[in-house]
Amino acid sequence: MAEQPALHLDGVTRRFRQGNSVLEILRGADLSVWPGESVALIAPSGAGKSTLLQIAGLLEFPDGGEVFIGGRPTTGLPDSERTEVRRSDIGFVYQFHHLLPEFSAVENVMLPQMIYGLDKREAKKRSAELLSFLGLGKRLEHRPAELSGGEQQRVAIARAVANAPRVLLADEPTGNLDPHTADHVFATLSKLVTASGFAAVIATHNLDLASRMHRRVTIRDGEIVELE
Repeated sequence: MAEQPALHLDGVTRRFRQGNSVLEILRGADLSVWPGESVALIAPSGAGKSTLLQIAGLLEFPDGGEVFIGGRPTTGLPDSERTEVRRSDIGFVYQFHHLLPEFSAVENVMLPQMIYGLDKREAKKRSAELLSFLGLGKRLEHRPAELSGGEQQRVAIARAVANAPRVLLADEPTGNLDPHTADHVFATLSKLVTASGFAAVIATHNLDLASRMHRRVTIRDGEIVELE
């Protein structure tokens, strides 16, 4: 096992003010996810799953506690460095694919690599290899509207991991898909975790898929609790 977790949340708190009352979403939440490990985050709507992922992905600041990415504390970093960590070390997959409709599958995966500084030829080569690995070798030049829902989501996954992040965060990535397609997309995610060695936290209501991940956790009274 690696010397340190890819993602570590240490005593994370998050609260929101509603009128005269304060709603505590997270109360000292702790979570460690190691390279090559997939963790299912299972909790009812409103429990704080999306808030937890936003904080873990440095898109939102906690009110207390610390977020470590690859052992590096991040809450005190200036915005420019937080953006750099997000760009290089964190990948995001959402329920909707958010692919750019005017670009092909391969171009959608090329973009984050080119933003990161890779030249166009190398970005295209890497993107084609990644999409082929995910079973989309014959769909490289298709635009999102020409792809099925499962294919769109696999392109979104490829885009999320294009810069070889330490951590992949997925918020209901199969929520819009039928069971068969969801199973195929999840198999893609599992294959990537094994092959690439990043840490994955996947929020899902699909208990069957969750049962196939390395660990399962929930949010209970603002704390992260391990499930059997």
